[in-house]
Amino acid sequence: MTLPATRRTVLLATGGAAAALTAGCSDYGDNNGSSSEKSSATSAAGQLAKTTDIPVGGGKIFADQKVVVTQPAKDDFKAFSAICTHMGCIVNKVADGTIDCPCHGSKYHIADGSVAGGPAPKPLPAKQIAVEGGAIKLT
Repeated sequence: MTLPATRRTVLLATGGAAAALTAGCSDYGDNNGSSSEKSSATSAAGQLAKTTDIPVGGGKIFADQKVVVTQPAKDDFKAFSAICTHMGCIVNKVADGTIDCPCHGSKYHIADGSVAGGPAPKPLPAKQIAVEGGAIKLT
């Protein structure tokens, strides 16, 4: 005997399907093993990273904090929002002098966050960091 679907069962079923689809897309475009790294942990005392964690000419994405830290030249550290200005996706890669978004191909320059390509309408907003004693902290 089949019971008629109630509004509650339909909502639960469609909500579960949406959650499964969202989870399946969460790693879209991940580039494991690339020159960029993702990190979701902030270490003790508010430290985001060690300066040695950020490669010269590259960067590192901190997805939980929604920030990307770059080092365009030795000892020159920059930080930007990791939220793409096109559709709000989180950028997923720092390589070849750009910060890249997997959703629609927007690219930003690591030195100033300006648009290097794609549909992004404006640069990544800068974030304030402090570099002290080999540690990088969000301020």
